Amino acid sequence: MIWNVEYSRRANNFIEEHGMRDRVKESIKNFILRITGSNINIDVKRLHGEWDGYYRIRKGKVRIVVKTDIESRTIFVDTVDFRGNVYK
Repeated sequence: MIWNVEYSRRANNFIEEHGMRDRVKESIKNFILRITGSNINIDVKRLHGEWDGYYRIRKGKVRIVVKTDIESRTIFVDTVDFRGNVYK
């Protein structure tokens, strides 16, 4: 099963600036396994309000905000940032 992962400019800039490409890829891989039914231990939460339809992946002090389209097997990484800055 192949998934297409797209990154926003903001997310890509943060990932490049902090050198965490592998860490984010691993988190997204685990997220995909989780939503497809595997029993993976990952901290995921569905968001509400203006972020309705998005999921938050917590990885230490970093938050990864993604939107999924299961039918087309696409994940859009909207934001990757530190806890205090991610929802601004």
